[in-house]
Amino acid sequence: MKIALVGYGKTGQMVGKTIDEAAGLECVGIVSAKHTSNLFAIKEKPDVIIDFSHPANLDMISEYAERNPVALVLGTTGYSPQQIELIEELAKKNPVVSTANFSLGITILQQVLQQITPVLRERFDIELIEKHHRRKLDAPSGTAKLLLNSLEKGKAYEKRYGREGMRKRGEEIGIHSIRGGTIAGEHTVIFAGDDEILEMTHRADSNRIFAVGAVLAAQFAAGQEPGLYSMNDVLFHKL
Repeated sequence: MKIALVGYGKTGQMVGKTIDEAAGLECVGIVSAKHTSNLFAIKEKPDVIIDFSHPANLDMISEYAERNPVALVLGTTGYSPQQIELIEELAKKNPVVSTANFSLGITILQQVLQQITPVLRERFDIELIEKHHRRKLDAPSGTAKLLLNSLEKGKAYEKRYGREGMRKRGEEIGIHSIRGGTIAGEHTVIFAGDDEILEMTHRADSNRIFAVGAVLAAQFAAGQEPGLYSMNDVLFHKL
C-alpha cells in the first residue's frame, strides 16, 4: 500500500518511521517545507494520504482527492465549521478517517465513557482536565472535545471552561486546560460523587501512539467504501 504524508513535524516523522517498519507499506512522498511542495508533485499516486499538518492544507488535500481515488486519514485539529463541512463532502466520494486522536487508549476510553456515564450522571458531578505542552495553541484540545462528546451521549450539559467568581454548580461539565513544559498529552475524566471519586486518566508518553493508530487507520481506510469513519470504526469494525 502506498502512502503520502502531509506534514512532517514530530508526529509526521513518527508516522513515516512506522510506515518504513511495517511490511507491505511504502511512503511515496512527503508534503512539507523541506520536501515536496504539494500532493500533485508526487510522482507515484498514493492509495492513502495521512495528514498531520495544518488546517490550511485541507484545500490542497480536497482538490487532490476530487481528482484521484484516494483514502484520507486526517489527524489535523483546529478545523473551522466550514472545513468540517468540506470533510463531510469529501467523505461522500472517498473513505475518510478523521479524528482528533488516533491513540488506541483514547478510543477505548470513549467507549467506556459512553457506557458508564448514563449510569453515573444522576449522582456524580463530571469534570474534565487536559494537559499539553506549552506550544499547543488550541484549547480545549481536540481530544477533550472527543471525550466531551462521549460524556454527552443522550444528555446535553452546560460546559464551563474554567471557573471564576461565585456561582452554584448546575448540570454542567467543567473543562480545564493546562499548558506547560513538554507534556505530550494527558486527559483525566473525574466523576465526583458523595463520598467516592472515580478518575480515568490517559497519558501519552510519546507521539508514537498516534503514528501507530494513524497507520492502522490507513490500512482500514484503503479497503472501505466512501464514508466518514472514526477510530471506533477502525478498532471495532470486525466485532
